[in-house]
Amino acid sequence: MQDLARAAAMSRTSSPERFRAAAGVPPLTYLNQWRMVLAQRALRDGDVRLGPLAAELGYGSESAFSTAFKRIAGESPLRYRQRVRAASPR
Repeated sequence: MQDLARAAAMSRTSSPERFRAAAGVPPLTYLNQWRMVLAQRALRDGDVRLGPLAAELGYGSESAFSTAFKRIAGESPLRYRQRVRAASPR
């Protein structure tokens, strides 16, 4: 966050406050939600494996990714993939 604040010529305190005012959520909440949007798209549309997807999205492990995904999406990544693929018309 410090690098981002410096690049925007803002203090470390005002940068997150302005982000929250503009986006409606804190920066890390936004980042986590965006990661899950990307994860859901990859799980729905591709045949990506969880380990590489977790690394691509910036998670240190498949387990950390799965825990975060379940917390935000309400189900495991594999269950999500099965459910959305079963529901989509072919």
